[in-house]
Amino acid sequence: MESILTLEQLPLWRQKQRALGRTVVATNGCFDILHVGHLRYLQEAKKLGDTLIVGVNSDASTRQLKGPTRPVNAEADRAELLAALKPVDTVSVFPEVRATRFLNLVQPDIYVKGGDYAEDQLDQDEVASVKKHGGKIHILKLIPGRSTTNIINQSKRPAMPPLKLGILGSGRGSNFIAISDAIVSGQLNAVINIVISDLADAPILSLARQRGYQTWTCPRGNFKTKLETEIETALAAQLQTADVDLVVLAGYMRVVKQPLLTAFPGRIINIHPSLLPKFPGLKAWEQAWSAGESETGCTVHFVNEVIDGGSIIAQTKTPVSANDTPETLHARIQVEEHKLLPSIIQRIADGDIPLP
Repeated sequence: MESILTLEQLPLWRQKQRALGRTVVATNGCFDILHVGHLRYLQEAKKLGDTLIVGVNSDASTRQLKGPTRPVNAEADRAELLAALKPVDTVSVFPEVRATRFLNLVQPDIYVKGGDYAEDQLDQDEVASVKKHGGKIHILKLIPGRSTTNIINQSKRPAMPPLKLGILGSGRGSNFIAISDAIVSGQLNAVINIVISDLADAPILSLARQRGYQTWTCPRGNFKTKLETEIETALAAQLQTADVDLVVLAGYMRVVKQPLLTAFPGRIINIHPSLLPKFPGLKAWEQAWSAGESETGCTVHFVNEVIDGGSIIAQTKTPVSANDTPETLHARIQVEEHKLLPSIIQRIADGDIPLP
């Protein structure tokens, strides 16, 4: 294939790119089993320049990096598959563990790595080889729950029974829909046993009924931010009767107290629209916007007696642009919420995040 070059062919290729005035973006890796995380990563990398070249570790160097059972796919197959992807312009296989020689030959204007790295954690010889030719390092945001190692580990595991969920919400139910859609599409090994709201007219309840889920509404209480003990005790009993493994707060606007915490110790998670511990509480996106933050995001965390104070499981960052309003910022955070929450529930279902 013309798009697959040897290392010896790279100097001439680089000269042609320079003559054409193209911005060269480079990245590298084993790419042992291609998956959607790789595709999204390469799509974002391509946006940074005019041409994207991918360096692929040889079979021998992949074994050194990943162990004697890897790679799953041979280097020629990996290179051919990568070259067939729309974002990728050129592929080259290199035999070393590190990509230093590949980078010296390519002389990228931009060297891209995934968000599981920080620049100071990169191989310093690789960094030096990029910067000596005037190139820049760009770290892309990590795509949670997508990795070759996870795919291989899942293939070795015995089939797990679906995780039984109880979902609590007070509003439109967009995170509930994201969870339900992930289950229907086969991306999430879970079942929704019950959907509960503290508000009888909450849209989440009608959405749940339309999809055939069991629902329950809390009796009307006297407070806006919490439930009376007897009401929360009844709520916990409904979840227990529904045989729930994990309670998911998806836009649930009440403070969780002891009846529920006692009934499901360490088994309640929440999605919050900020990078906790910053901006707990209501309208966190508006708090971040008003504070002039350059970035905010969303957090999945375990729930304890402190409002948005439980241990953090995972976060996704969202930049705040100069043109943002609180509403546009909230909308972009919600897009990330709808990816992050199902992925974390799947990690719990897989046992990667253990429950008591």
